[in-house]
Amino acid sequence: MTFRGDYAQGQGANVNTSSGSGRGGGGLGNGAMMLLPLLLRGGGGGAVILVVLGLLYFSGAFNGILGGGGDESQSQSQGNYTLEHCQEEGSSNEYDDCRAAATFTSAQKIWGDILPQQANVDFQPAEMTIFKNNVTSGCGFASADTGPFYCPRDTTAYLDVSFFEDLGQLGGSNGPLAQEYATAHEYGHHIQNLEGTLGLSDYKNPGADSAAVAIELQADCYAGIWAKYASEDGVLEPITDQQLQEALQTAQSIGDDNIQRRSGGDVDPDAWTHGSSEQRAEAFKSGYESGKMASCDTLNRGVYTS
Repeated sequence: MTFRGDYAQGQGANVNTSSGSGRGGGGLGNGAMMLLPLLLRGGGGGAVILVVLGLLYFSGAFNGILGGGGDESQSQSQGNYTLEHCQEEGSSNEYDDCRAAATFTSAQKIWGDILPQQANVDFQPAEMTIFKNNVTSGCGFASADTGPFYCPRDTTAYLDVSFFEDLGQLGGSNGPLAQEYATAHEYGHHIQNLEGTLGLSDYKNPGADSAAVAIELQADCYAGIWAKYASEDGVLEPITDQQLQEALQTAQSIGDDNIQRRSGGDVDPDAWTHGSSEQRAEAFKSGYESGKMASCDTLNRGVYTS
C-alpha cells in the first residue's frame, strides 16, 4: 500500500528505536505485566505458552515453526539502530520499518479524530518502539519471537519488522497493506486501553467466546477502520482488491485454528485467545467497510455512535 505526501517519509513523532543482541529463544521475561501480542504462536496451546497470574509469557519452544530460535550466545550485537533512513522521500514505501512508522503516525491522526466522535472518549497519543532482536518494555523483556505487541503500562506498541518475514511461513502475505494491518492492530489495543476495556482480556480463560478473543477481534476491526480512513483521507493511495485480499489473507493466517494446525496439533476452540481465521478476516473487513466503531462492538457495550 503506497503512502502519499508527508507520510511517504516514515519517521514520525512518538516513534523510537531499540536494538539488542541477536534473535534467540525466549519471549517475555520476569516482571512482565499484561502484554497484547498480535498472535500466539501456539494458537493458544498450553504447551507453547505459560500464563501466570494473567500475565502472558512466551516459552520460545515454538520458534522452529516460524524459523526463529537459535542459540543467543551465537548472536552478535546490532549496534545502534535508528530510523534516519526514514527521512528520505519515499522511505515508507521502500523500507518495512519506515512503513510501520508511517502507519503508526497516520493512526495517531485518524484515531485522534474518530475516538472522540464515535466513542466520546478523550484521545491520548501512544508511543511506538521499532526494535531489533529484543527490547525491554514497561511490561518486561521481549524478543523478536514475541511478535508485535502492545504494552498498556507504557502505552507503547512494539514491533520487530523481522516478524513480517514470518507471515509467509504461516500462509500470510508480506505485502504492504498486510504489514500495515499488523501495526494498526496494535494501535487498536491502545484505543481499547483509552476506552478502559483492554483489561477485560484474560488469557487465563481462553475460548472461542472468551473476552480475550473479543478484544483481539475488536483490534482487528479497528485496524480495518484505520485502513478505510487512511485510504479515503489521502494518506494512502486507493486500496486495490488485491491489496485488500492480501490483508485478509494475513488476518486468516494468524487465526488460532490455522496456527494450531501448523503446529501439528488439533483445532481446539477452547484454547483460542485471538479468534479463528475466518473471524479475524471478517473483523478486519467489517471495520474497513463500515468505518464505524459500532460495527466493532465485539464486547456488546452499545456505547458507540452509529
